[in-house]
Amino acid sequence: MYSHILVTVAYEAAQDAAPSLDIAKALLAPGGQITLMHVMEPAPVFALSYLPEGWREDMRSAIEADMAKLAEGLDNAAIVVVEGDAAHEVLEHARAQRVACIIIASHRPGTQSLLLGSTASKVVARAQCAVHVARRPPAA
Repeated sequence: MYSHILVTVAYEAAQDAAPSLDIAKALLAPGGQITLMHVMEPAPVFALSYLPEGWREDMRSAIEADMAKLAEGLDNAAIVVVEGDAAHEVLEHARAQRVACIIIASHRPGTQSLLLGSTASKVVARAQCAVHVARRPPAA
């Protein structure tokens, strides 16, 4: 049982945070905390002039609202939305907040990373705490 679990939440095709949250609930010690975290990757520089003013704030607000729904019914839950490189930000937050376990979903990767997705690979390799990888099932 873990006293503080960090659950990464990705917003990409066919990504569902529910299985990761189920795992977190099963592994959480009584009175423990679950933190839901999403890392917004920076937009490519060439695209910035095509994006409407305020797009970043609108996106952050939508993500925070969705994550609040995910956290409903969780006691002592926290939501974190940051910008940057996903693996770096997850690892830094886990270290700074003394997270006991990171739960990260991994898609079926291509040849660039044979066992895990690239972000999951980096987190597994560099984390200073336990990491639980939730494998997303193949598409039907």
